[in-house]
Amino acid sequence: MARTLLLVELKGGNDGLNTLVPFADARYRELRPTIGVARERAIQLDEKVALHPRLEPMMEGWKAGDLAIVQGVGYPSPNRSHFRSIEIWDTASAASQTLSEGWIAQAFRDVRLPPGAGVDCIVADTNALPGTGPALRTIVMQDAENFLRQARALKDGPPAGTSRNPSLRHLLAVRQEINAAARGLSDRLGKAAAPAEPYQPDTPFNRELDLATRILSVRVPVVAIKVALAGFDTHANQVQQHERLLGALATGLATLRRNLVAAGLWNEVLVMTYSEFGRRVRENASGGTDHGTAAPLFVMGGGVRGGLHGAQPALSDLDDGDLRHAVDFREVFATVARGCWGVSADYGLRQPRRVGFL
Repeated sequence: MARTLLLVELKGGNDGLNTLVPFADARYRELRPTIGVARERAIQLDEKVALHPRLEPMMEGWKAGDLAIVQGVGYPSPNRSHFRSIEIWDTASAASQTLSEGWIAQAFRDVRLPPGAGVDCIVADTNALPGTGPALRTIVMQDAENFLRQARALKDGPPAGTSRNPSLRHLLAVRQEINAAARGLSDRLGKAAAPAEPYQPDTPFNRELDLATRILSVRVPVVAIKVALAGFDTHANQVQQHERLLGALATGLATLRRNLVAAGLWNEVLVMTYSEFGRRVRENASGGTDHGTAAPLFVMGGGVRGGLHGAQPALSDLDDGDLRHAVDFREVFATVARGCWGVSADYGLRQPRRVGFL
């Protein structure tokens, strides 16, 4: 069964070591004497790792077996620039490559998608790169109300066939297609009921999750929806900021899960988080962490094999103070492409291993 991917970008570089806490490793406390999560506060998952306490709302999915945590996700020769590293993730490129086509679009290069609502990917934040490419019709609608208002006011202009100029005919045809897609999406969303459980408080992230829920509830036939939560670049005074962000993430995703379960849609959706990189292992002098490498990501959904996947990077085997990745993120993407959409994509890897969450 095909699923819709709900992609959740954690902007800024989420600190994986304080998200999935290696409490059993004595070096964790040595390297993070002031910002480390106390063992007694953390939510123990097994004999080695525990979740940050603010992620407690996600334990409902963990106990139900539909929350997977992929440990140590990264890539070789990691880049520590926000702009370059997120580009690497979004295009599934090697660190030495520069690609312009997003990884979701790449998966559909040789796939003929049905016309549906005239749109294949909906981006509710500002970064549309994962769905950018000739194979997908991607719409950015960060402000849903404004988008719907503009869609209702759209006019097609002259028919594409009335021009003798081939380039102009193409532009007119594209415009008509975009206008039709926008109106079709507007019509569907106009019929969407409010989620069973409101997303509280009223924040940009929760508004994006609310929009995603409405899109899913009226079964707009898209392959992916993308949302984002910003603020993870925690160079200073990390503890309070990171706790707030993880609390917002967990509360929002737990509400999303309950809403989709109530609507009978949980088996039709795959939720996955990602971030451009993790943080340095050792805390800095400002009570924060600097740009690092590998980190865990979350995968949720009714068809997910829950539990821990991959391997927690060892704090005793660092690469110049950074974690060594255990799972290449392109293997995660290849697993999603096959398990979510039934398409093959190797993303430049000769034989990508399938990660066990699907």
